[in-house]
Amino acid sequence: MALEPSNGFGAASSVADLADEAALPIFNVEPVQLQFSISADFVAAQVANNVLILALSSGRILRIDLNRPEDIDDIDLPKKPSEVGEIRRMFLDPTASHLLICTSGGENYYLHSQSRQCRPLARLRGVSIESIAWNPSLPTASTREILIGASDGNIYEGYIETSTEFYRKEDKYLKVLQKLPDGAVTGLWVDILPGKPDSRRVLISTQSRLFHLVGRVGRGHDGSGSIYSKLFESEQPVIHELSRSSATATAASALVISPDREEDPAKLHVEVDLPERAFAWLSSHGVYHGKLLVSPASRELGDKVFAESKLLARSQLPIPESSGRRQPTASSIDAIALTQWHVVSLVGGRVIASNRLTGATVFQQAILDPGQKAIGLCVDIQKNTFWLFTSTEIFEIVVRDEDRDIWKIMKDMQQYDTALQYAHTPAQKDAVAIDQGDYLVSKGLFSEAAVVYGKSSKPVEGVILTFIEHQQLDALRKYLLTKLAWYKKSAFIQRTSIASYLVEVFMAKLDSLDDTIMTRAELSETLNPVQTKEQLDAVRSEYQEFVTKYKADLLKDLVYKAINSHGREEELLFYADAINDYHYVLSYWIQRERWADALRVLKRQTDPEVFYRYSSVLMTHVAPELVDILMRQRNLEPRNLLLALLDYNHNFKGPISQNQAIRYLLYVVNQLRSNDSHVHNTLVSIYASHPSSDESDLYEYIESQGDEPKFDQDRALRLCIQHRRILSCVYIYTSMGQYVEAVNLALERDEIELAALIADRPMSNPPLRKRLWLAVAKKVIKNSSGGIKTAIEFLKKCDLIRIEDLIPFFPDFVVIDDFKEEICKALEDYSRNIDSLKKEMDESSLTAANIKVDIAALDKRYAIVEPGEKCYVCGLPLLSRQFFVFPCQHAFHSDCLGRKVLEQAGPVKSRRIRECQVQISKGFVKERRREEMIAELDGLIGESW
Repeated sequence: MALEPSNGFGAASSVADLADEAALPIFNVEPVQLQFSISADFVAAQVANNVLILALSSGRILRIDLNRPEDIDDIDLPKKPSEVGEIRRMFLDPTASHLLICTSGGENYYLHSQSRQCRPLARLRGVSIESIAWNPSLPTASTREILIGASDGNIYEGYIETSTEFYRKEDKYLKVLQKLPDGAVTGLWVDILPGKPDSRRVLISTQSRLFHLVGRVGRGHDGSGSIYSKLFESEQPVIHELSRSSATATAASALVISPDREEDPAKLHVEVDLPERAFAWLSSHGVYHGKLLVSPASRELGDKVFAESKLLARSQLPIPESSGRRQPTASSIDAIALTQWHVVSLVGGRVIASNRLTGATVFQQAILDPGQKAIGLCVDIQKNTFWLFTSTEIFEIVVRDEDRDIWKIMKDMQQYDTALQYAHTPAQKDAVAIDQGDYLVSKGLFSEAAVVYGKSSKPVEGVILTFIEHQQLDALRKYLLTKLAWYKKSAFIQRTSIASYLVEVFMAKLDSLDDTIMTRAELSETLNPVQTKEQLDAVRSEYQEFVTKYKADLLKDLVYKAINSHGREEELLFYADAINDYHYVLSYWIQRERWADALRVLKRQTDPEVFYRYSSVLMTHVAPELVDILMRQRNLEPRNLLLALLDYNHNFKGPISQNQAIRYLLYVVNQLRSNDSHVHNTLVSIYASHPSSDESDLYEYIESQGDEPKFDQDRALRLCIQHRRILSCVYIYTSMGQYVEAVNLALERDEIELAALIADRPMSNPPLRKRLWLAVAKKVIKNSSGGIKTAIEFLKKCDLIRIEDLIPFFPDFVVIDDFKEEICKALEDYSRNIDSLKKEMDESSLTAANIKVDIAALDKRYAIVEPGEKCYVCGLPLLSRQFFVFPCQHAFHSDCLGRKVLEQAGPVKSRRIRECQVQISKGFVKERRREEMIAELDGLIGESW
């Protein structure tokens, strides 16, 4: 049986655990009470497939289905007992389909389970049948080919089928196969060997001999001819023979076979190898029994079966105590039966059960009264029930859990795999495992013992000492691994202790193998250095598997300390990697300045905290590679890396194009579209503080930010001023709307073109624009090396500046000829402006006169209201109440006009109009305030109309 780590055994809590099943006996003989009265004695009985057949001295046959005992078939023989004799024997096949009835007068009858009429067997008339071997295929419609043993030593082959036709015989054919000189054929058995459908094994028993015959049979077609003739003619049997001097002709003889294995529903999940069917031959010496082995399928099979069989002598059976002075003698055995593991013998009036493996008697009980005889000891081979019949009584031999002690017997016989199959409780399995482990150690099989010990409750300390004393460290390692797998998860202390000790064992083994390889010495007489290297790889692989599987049972600090004490770097890092302790691995490589190894570990990380923690030191030594890794991590918060980037920048001495901090920040800004002001401020700071005088990169970045930069402009301005990044300062001033400072700063750097561009920015503020251009003009005129004409040409870009604005900036020694044309042009422009203004004044005067005439005409204006004129809002007569008439002849009632105005004014204005009307009409305001409110009301109405 293969021992798997999941098949561990628990220890027995007490001795009582091993003996729980011993409370009830294995065997018990119980009387069976029939539910009806019988007027005659029993003369024969058979049981098969839960069907009980009873033959009465009156010639009646009772057929009882034990599943329905109230339904009884009462069948009579065709002739009275006075004509054919009393029923002597019956033979029932295992399916209870076929019954042969033999009478003392030599008549034989056949009864099928579906019939209530016994049919005479003409061909068997006068044959005294002693035994039958039923067809192993167990047919139900007919018997097919069967073997029949007679009292005269003849062995017949027959074929019986039921027939309803009067003229047709039931026994299809009958053929004599062999005649034995031994006398009666007391037993027959036929079975098919597995995988050999055309082979048969035949067992034949007589008073003094037991035959074992194996061979192929012929082919028959529905009773057309004999199939066993070929076997009996071509094969020679293997014979087990009693010495003729000891053979007793009067002793009982029988051949019995063990029943089918009973399936226990509670044990269906347990993988148990089915034992071979057993046989037992009752002779004058006792019971000769053994296994019906199935291989090899040749004549040698008989030799093997008989070689492994043994005799349960009559002297081994217990002798009843005698009350007189005579010494009791061994009684003869009257009948036998086989259970799965025991031989049941009927000795005198006692039922004795003996274990087939040991011969020990496990049960005996006196059943029959003195002088009372049994008529049969029967076995239901399919249902595993056992019956004892007398002429007036029926007993059932009840078997309970008969394999309960098989595990112990197999253990004592050192057949441990079989013992484990039959050990039902954890305590039993544990006892087997401990005994097996001790046995394996005694045989020097330490590796096998380690696995067995690992699943037993034997104290761990004792097992460890055993392996250490024998210097079996490999077996010790295997034992500890098995033990660790056996312990439940709840056994935290035990699992932790063993796992921690295993680490030491592994390290010691690896150290030993390394030392062997380094010294090029041989580990043992059987291993050379190459094999040692292979073993080293195997042990290392085993260690890695152990760590992966049991990392939860290891204490981190303890393991680190143990492995470090052995200096095993590879194993140390494998453990740290297995428990995802990447901080330890990274720290380990960084402390040893093995940057490539550290980066290799970092590449596999996804936890942002790992990157934040180790970015500073890695940026200092392997910045390009680290930035490559950082750029592949989308789950990082760049703000948490800024300190590392600033530390790197502080020590960086190369060109700005190689600055890895800038490279990463640009990636964050451009690719990740970060809006974090800290990131942008850091990028500005690094750009501004770089020792290079070229600020093109900084200016390009600031310019790319547009009108809504993400960085702090005030801070950036301070940095640019501090590091004299003038162009950047100018751009920042401009974006902040501080054009004067921007222009002045640009002019300080003689960036006149830039200053001119900035001066043109405030288009909505002409005075400021002119002021800026004057500052530019002053600088242009001052620095003009190409003469005043060149300066004036440059200043023509601004339409706000006149020549008179520039004259104060000209030097005292300037010659008017240099800008005479500009002065003349300016004078001409002034003259044209004066004429334009004069024309506008004349037009204004004319317009004023016309307005006066119109005002005078208003005093004489009137409107005619026709009778029946209606309000344009409500449609009622206009003259019915106060109204207004407009020059366009539209007329409205005053109240209708007021409502119309309020509707068009909107909610806010309409509310204010009402307030003003109320205050004016009620006299809440006086004098000047009233005039102001009237003006406000007129304005509101005018806007709404």
